[in-house]
Amino acid sequence: MASEEKPGWFGRLFGRKGQPAPEDKPEDKPEDKPEAELPAEAASPSEGEPDFATAAEDVAHVPLPPEETGEPVPDVVEGADLLPVAGEPERPPAGTAGDDPAHGADPVDTGDVNREPVVAPMPDIQPVDSAAALAHDAGAGPDREPEAKGWWSRLTSGMKRTSSALSERVTGLFTKRKLDATTLEDLEDALIQADFGLETAMRVSEAVGKGRYEKGISPDEVRAILAAEVERALEPVAVPLAIDASRKPFVILTVGVNGAGKTTTLGKLASKLRAEGRTVMLAAGDTFRAAAIDQLKVWGARTGTPVVSGAQGADAAGLAFDALKQASAAGTDVLLIDTAGRLQNKTGLMAELEKIVRVLRKQDPEAPHATILVLDATVGQNALSQVELFSQAAPVSGLVMTKLDGTARGGILVALAAKFGLPVHFIGVGEGVEDLEPFAARDFARAIAGLEKD
Repeated sequence: MASEEKPGWFGRLFGRKGQPAPEDKPEDKPEDKPEAELPAEAASPSEGEPDFATAAEDVAHVPLPPEETGEPVPDVVEGADLLPVAGEPERPPAGTAGDDPAHGADPVDTGDVNREPVVAPMPDIQPVDSAAALAHDAGAGPDREPEAKGWWSRLTSGMKRTSSALSERVTGLFTKRKLDATTLEDLEDALIQADFGLETAMRVSEAVGKGRYEKGISPDEVRAILAAEVERALEPVAVPLAIDASRKPFVILTVGVNGAGKTTTLGKLASKLRAEGRTVMLAAGDTFRAAAIDQLKVWGARTGTPVVSGAQGADAAGLAFDALKQASAAGTDVLLIDTAGRLQNKTGLMAELEKIVRVLRKQDPEAPHATILVLDATVGQNALSQVELFSQAAPVSGLVMTKLDGTARGGILVALAAKFGLPVHFIGVGEGVEDLEPFAARDFARAIAGLEKD
């Protein structure tokens, strides 16, 4: 047995049992002992362990690369992977900066010659003054089509996010499905997520299920029912802003949180009142922001409306008092007073708003004759809290809902109408002057349901 060679691991694995192990190469032998002096266990591993010495001979021989054998490399092979394609500029691999889907990245020069990087030409930027910039922000809005759109087109375009989200849910719920309790619950969830409120969602769900339980109903029928219920909820609050000509000046105070769009709304409203032939005066009561003062001045310049303003940080109540005094002396029809944005949960700021009302009533006990709360539709359910708390600090008489084009949850107006019943005078669906229009319940209901105007 001592003279019998044990098979290697690969030999045992592939059935080459009993084949003598090939002679070890010089690099596999220990340098300090000749092959004859090796013990038997060193020439072959113990049973159950792989023999790496013989394994190399059990697989197909792989030729060594020319670099290791010292053989010359043919010219056609040497550097072939680095040769550029004939007629094509050399380019780095695709996926790097400036790559082209067809050819890879733009060539980068790495030689000794310095090259300027290729940069797209920048448009000419002319310096503009702050007034011009504010004029654009105040109502110039985005570039418009040469032919102005009608109000219905602007409304449906602005409400597209809300109507599309609802239409997708309704279509998915009522396509090839019978009306059951689960489907109606899913409809309620979709309406609540669009901020219609629980009361409206339940009413719509009941109207959809009435007389149709376990029957089929088309998505168009559901949208028609939704539009009818929304119109019914909003019709009582769709009240235009009425200007009492016997009260001169008719004082309108605007309130709201930061960023709701009060200053822009006032500018648009001044433009509309001027178009009706009324004389208007603006009061820059947002004395905390210099930009708000400048913005209102720009609106005044655009609409030909005088603006009463003070220095930044001036007392807002004192400025409102002076503005009312000047408007009375000038015989102005309408005085529009801007105020600083304030969070409804900040007691000190809300007390400051109460002070403005008290100071105005020292001159006219009935002023302000209208207090408009400007609401940002994108805040969703927070609008309910705003109405509640601002009404405690000032006599809120009506609402203006802005930024309906920036949310997929425009149903908050329905929830506000159901809970508070305050008049909704205007809605805004954009930045342009023409994007603020008197609120019409039927148009709004059909736009939010994704239906055409009838």
